[in-house]
Formats: sequence, C-alpha cells, structure tokens
Amino acid sequence: MTDQPSVSDRKPLSPAAQRALAEAEARRQAAAAHAKAAAKAAPKELQGPKGPEPTRYGDWERKGIASDF
Repeated sequence: MTDQPSVSDRKPLSPAAQRALAEAEARRQAAAAHAKAAAKAAPKELQGPKGPEPTRYGDWERKGIASDF
C-alpha cells in the first residue's frame, strides 16, 4: 500500500495553479540554461589548485594544513 493518493483521487488544479506550475518550470529551465552558459563562458584556470577549491570553507587548505585569513 502507498500513502500517496492516486492521480484520479486528486482534485483538479485551478487555471491559476497550472499557470504558476508552468511559470516555475520555465524559471527552472532558464536558471539551468543560464548556469550552463555561465560555466561554459568561465575561463579555464591555469596552474590552479587540483581538486576542490581550497578556499570553499573560508580558509585555505593545502596538503592538510589549513590557514585562516
């Protein structure tokens, strides 16, 4: 048994709710396309750190040694 109601048990969405869902989906697709284009347009880093960004936690970590700044 499932706790999820079947599709036929749900009441139909109002036109305003359907428009809101369509607009939200369009915004998600636009945001994904923008993020993909921004990642493609970013210049490739030369001689940068290998692996994850070492400053992602607000401090610099290199070879297991962390220093705050």
